[in-house]
Amino acid sequence: MPLHPLSHSVHFLLVAGAAVVCVSMTTPLQSFRGCAVREFSFVAQKPGCKGLHITTEACWGRCHTWERPILEPPFIHRHHRVCTYSRIRHMMARLPGCLPNISSLYHYPMALQCHCTFCSMEDTECQTF
Repeated sequence: MPLHPLSHSVHFLLVAGAAVVCVSMTTPLQSFRGCAVREFSFVAQKPGCKGLHITTEACWGRCHTWERPILEPPFIHRHHRVCTYSRIRHMMARLPGCLPNISSLYHYPMALQCHCTFCSMEDTECQTF
């Protein structure tokens, strides 16, 4: 029985998607170049509360960057990009053992999608040398 043309497209997408998953799972992190969502754990802390271990999703990776000398000030042309959030979900946790006058609410982002872009102080800790 002949297949509908749309079913060929769906089958191709399923096979292509499985191949991408296999490649991304077998690529060693040391040789990975790009920007991706990755599991991240940290201890959430704030004054007046005890810490809480949180596991979430964060952006991780290496982005293409370069510098080139030029003849006019500032004598260098920079192209520095960082791996950062392009889509997030706002999350909240309750920290244990907070003093009576301290809110136990702790807000943090969970990465849904990441990309390489210029560093923005609005949502990223940017460091310059």
